[in-house]
Amino acid sequence: MDETVLSPAKGDALCCSHRKKARSDQEIRDLLNRLSRIEGQIRGIRGMVEKGAYCPDILTQVAAANAALGSFTKVLLANHIRTCVARDIREGRDETIDELVTTLQKLMR
Repeated sequence: MDETVLSPAKGDALCCSHRKKARSDQEIRDLLNRLSRIEGQIRGIRGMVEKGAYCPDILTQVAAANAALGSFTKVLLANHIRTCVARDIREGRDETIDELVTTLQKLMR
């Protein structure tokens, strides 16, 4: 169920890429739950700023939000390697390794 579509149908709204990945309902739920928690943390930080909270208190919450986003990134990357990358390597698409290296370099900036 983890296929990449190289030429999506017209009208598909894609933000960053011309490809898509089919995900299981459970994977989508898990990723969206993580993102919802992160959104809540960001809204909480905004509220703290609006209410004039003490800087170290805000910074503590920012660190927690950064950690949550980092965790989301790790989960998404692991899923990508286990599915798309592994499949492409098995099918002889070595260019996927270059794409993965480029992605990792961006994440390490």
